[in-house]
Amino acid sequence: MFKIAICDDESTELEQTAAELREYLQARPNLTAEVSLFAGGYALLDAAEAGAGFDLYIMDVIMPSLNGIEAGKALRQMGRDGAIIYLTTSPDYAVASYQTQAFFYLLKPVQRRELFDVLDRAVAAAKKRQTETVIVNTPRGLRSLLLEDILYVERVERFMRYYLAGGETVDSRTLRGSFQEAAADLLADRRFILCGASFVLGLHHVKAVERGSALLDSGVRVVIPQASFAEIKRAWMDYWLGDKTL
Repeated sequence: MFKIAICDDESTELEQTAAELREYLQARPNLTAEVSLFAGGYALLDAAEAGAGFDLYIMDVIMPSLNGIEAGKALRQMGRDGAIIYLTTSPDYAVASYQTQAFFYLLKPVQRRELFDVLDRAVAAAKKRQTETVIVNTPRGLRSLLLEDILYVERVERFMRYYLAGGETVDSRTLRGSFQEAAADLLADRRFILCGASFVLGLHHVKAVERGSALLDSGVRVVIPQASFAEIKRAWMDYWLGDKTL
């Protein structure tokens, strides 16, 4: 079941977006979804704090008390990684939206075809994230890890250590070749980038790239090489602002 949240403080806009989403879902019978409506950012955050999770958030940006950018940041701090699509009348927040790792930013009035196209891409990206795995040969046998769960991977002595969302670590068996050869399956996916000779960073979990470090959505800060700073920051911004269905 695909779960979608719509958040808008204007009741008319909220109902209109909900009607367009129902039309979208009716045209895609193979997509089963549950839609929840929220009349403001605080209502959405209250639901999230109570345990509600969504695969997709469709949010207005300009809302009183708590705007969509602030609500998006709060969701990320809670560890909610569903795609965020912003709908707004103002282009002024477009750059700020990448701080919430927004999937897309649409200006109202939104054309039906444009909205449906973005929804298709968001759904495809979510399904892809939820199913893609990498197989790790561990001392206890083969282990399948979801790519979206991998925060980063580093070489520790003669093995690879995978750091996962939730705090778990998984160690591989002793490497027989180079680290880059062992990490080839990860590096073939644009969610990951090589940092130095023996460290792979998952861009999907990066909240900020600063001189010397990257801040992850788990609250962990990892060191990145100064020489690679510009390349890593560009890759991170390209990932969040580009087409993530690739």
